[in-house]
Amino acid sequence: MIIRMDSKRRLTLPASVAPAMPGDAFEATFDADEDTVTFRRVAAQRDWLAVLAECPVSMDDVPPRRKEFARRRML
Repeated sequence: MIIRMDSKRRLTLPASVAPAMPGDAFEATFDADEDTVTFRRVAAQRDWLAVLAECPVSMDDVPPRRKEFARRRML
């Protein structure tokens, strides 16, 4: 399949080639030896609760925040 770039330097991929949704992110790499551009789909953003559960430091080990605001220093 041949895909042509439009005047705004965009490539449009038919839906029959690869299922993709608007907003999906892709990583593009250029290989100068073979003169090819390769696109790889980047994983979608994960749920923040799942990331928090995998955090190696528990929330109990994090130092507490100050209750006071920082004071302005007089220079």
